[in-house]
Order: sequence, then structure tokens, then C-alpha cells
Amino acid sequence: MELHIAKDPAQLSENVAAWISNYILEVLQSQERFTFVLSGGNTPKQLYSLLAKAPYNMVIPWEKIHFFWGDERDVPFEDERNNARMAFESLLDKVGVNPENIHVMRTDIGPEESAAEYEKVLKSYFGKEDTTFDLVLLGMGDDGHTLSLFPGLPIVHEKKAWVKSFFLEAQDMYRITLTAPVVNKAACVLFLTTGANKAITLKNVIEGTFDAEKFPSQLIRPEEGELHWFVDEAAAGAMEI
Repeated sequence: MELHIAKDPAQLSENVAAWISNYILEVLQSQERFTFVLSGGNTPKQLYSLLAKAPYNMVIPWEKIHFFWGDERDVPFEDERNNARMAFESLLDKVGVNPENIHVMRTDIGPEESAAEYEKVLKSYFGKEDTTFDLVLLGMGDDGHTLSLFPGLPIVHEKKAWVKSFFLEAQDMYRITLTAPVVNKAACVLFLTTGANKAITLKNVIEGTFDAEKFPSQLIRPEEGELHWFVDEAAAGAMEI
């Protein structure tokens, strides 16, 4: 695990944009496509807006990138809470991505059907490979959740399925999410975390004892791949660095 600390969210986004751009170019030297899992939230939105501008909109070969999502709220694409909509508005509509390479978690069908369909897509990409995604971008909530892996819920214990749906009572909605098993087969996982409100949780996740029931972000431990935490000084404030 590598920890990268930036002064503030703006500097963090700049650092991550440069890091991701370099990583994509490096990986594509030895393969024809790059598979990238996007995250929802305000911090990734800043990052996507940067990637959509110079120099990244010109140096990244967008036509070779295949996009996926880590999780989705079961709301229509037109709903502002929809993670895919945010990514389209801030990034995908502004760069030259092949529409066939964009794989949203569908919310125009039932959540269980959507999860099953998404798992089929992933198996068609990675079913015969030891590694799944080239890069998974994740966030961490104040409560230590990542993806839709929330503390104390059965989804935390999923060992086989790559994609699951479930009803989240606290939000009165269904969620569709990748699971720890498929993410932990990724070549690289990058957490993006900002804010003093997450400092104690971040300390527990990175420096504390393993308790995935309480801090599901601890589940994300790539088996063979890299794990990077990009955080700002406020989020890192409680850690013993």
C-alpha cells in the first residue's frame, strides 16, 4: 500500500490526474485496451473535470479506454444522484470515448436483473483472466464504506458474486455494486479521500486492526495488484505518519 498526501482537494485532484494519465500511457504500451472503473461523489467529479481538459484530454488515448462503474443508485439516468450521469457530464461527453466501451449499471430494468447483466459483461471481459480491471477508482465514506459495501450489511461478506444488488433501508433505495472479490483481482486500486470529517475513519482503516464489518474499505486489498491511497492533509490528520 502506498500513501500519497496532498495539501488540499485541489492539489490532490491535480496530482491524481497526472498519476492516472501516466499510468494509462504506461499500461497501454503493452496492451491494446485499458479498463477503468469510475466512482461517484464530489471528489471524483473534480478529478473528471481535470481529465476532460488540456493536457489530459489530448494525451490520453480515450478511444482505447473501456469504462465501468463501481456502484450505482437505482435511480433514473436523468436523476442528479445517478453516478453515471455525473461521469458523462463531467468527463465522458467531453472526450473521445467509443460509446461501445462505456458500460453503465442499468437502472431502466430491475436491480437484480441489472446486477446479473453487469456480471455477464464483466465475465465476457475478464472471465478467463487472472486480473480484472486495470484501474479501480474508489472513495471512502465517513462510515468507512466504499462502493456500496456498507458497515454491518450482508454484502460485506460476499465471496463469489462479482456484482450484487440490495435494498439499502437507510437511503430507501436499491443499490447495485461491484463486490470485494472482483475489485481485489484488479491490477491497481486507487482510493481518493478528502476532509477532516474522514480523518478518524481513515486512521482506523489504514492503521487499525482488521474489522471489515465495521470498516468495509478494509476489504479492498488487491491480491496481486497495487493499492494507492491519495488523501489530503485534512483526511490524513489523525494518522501516525
